[in-house]
Amino acid sequence: MSFSDDLVQWYQSNKRQLPWRDTHDAYVIWLSEIILQQTRVEQGLPYFYSFLEKYPDVSSFAAASEDDILKLWQGLGYYSRGRNMLKTARMVQADYGGIFPEAYDQLIKLKGIGEYTASAISSFAANEPKAVVDGNVYRVLARYFGINEPINSPKGIKIFQSAANELLDKHRPGIHNQAMMEFGAMLCRPKNPACNICPVSEGCYAFANNAVNLLPVKLNKIKIRERYFNYFLVADEHTLVMNRRGDKDIWANMYDLPLIETDTLLPPDGLLALPQLKALFGDDIKIDEIFPVIKHVLTHQRLFVRFIKLQHHHIELKEQWFITDRNNLKKLALPKVIFIFLKNIFNL
Repeated sequence: MSFSDDLVQWYQSNKRQLPWRDTHDAYVIWLSEIILQQTRVEQGLPYFYSFLEKYPDVSSFAAASEDDILKLWQGLGYYSRGRNMLKTARMVQADYGGIFPEAYDQLIKLKGIGEYTASAISSFAANEPKAVVDGNVYRVLARYFGINEPINSPKGIKIFQSAANELLDKHRPGIHNQAMMEFGAMLCRPKNPACNICPVSEGCYAFANNAVNLLPVKLNKIKIRERYFNYFLVADEHTLVMNRRGDKDIWANMYDLPLIETDTLLPPDGLLALPQLKALFGDDIKIDEIFPVIKHVLTHQRLFVRFIKLQHHHIELKEQWFITDRNNLKKLALPKVIFIFLKNIFNL
């Protein structure tokens, strides 16, 4: 049997029962693919069900507001993906009459859909012969064929895509792609791969040459930016001051608290001496409580987040600030670190 035959046979006996594998509906497949990008299946499944229940088709999704989508997306991170999904749904509604396209050439033109996602949807929904290359597939190809080129270099991307194209079973590309991805997720794992039960270990370069832990190779290009966020809680028994974020930074258009960003983590007296503090809250500033610093890690940023509760007093609302009832917090799209803090403070 061929490599593809071995993997497909293994897949049919060992695959996980996942809801998007029982359909050829391009909309449902798109939903699953975007939600599961850089997200574990276990974490993504509840979100998939929630989105599908609230938006059973692309037309209902397209009719949603950005706030609705971001609220449902809350906790997944990479919020630009949620915003791009809404743009995609509205494009499909406007240009394709609410029928999600299945052809790669149409899919690749949609917002937030790249080569990987277009290949996945077209092969799963319409059996179009497009090879899918995600993180799992990169790992399988690198180990099996002994490819040392970094997976995130321009040359490496071409080499791996070419290898995937050659390996693709043109007669059943959908199940071949599913098998490759599932094999990488379940057996050819990043750490502690199950080489002892691997159906293709006999022909695997990495297994034969004790190089399993050396492949794939990846260039470390990510520069981590450290930022220091000082959030201020101004609240009475029923209400609090909230801020709507702009659209140029992380958590675009979501909701948080009044914020002062500093270059370093300041001591309390340093905070009180900040000119911005008086500019925002006036002269009558008294701190009730300073909470421990929380380290919040994003893909390219490391945030040090500190919450400061101020004694409640009348303040002048700045642009983008508003007063809301505590009961409305559950309706707002909040970054995870903000949501957890407010949930604990107010027992939401």
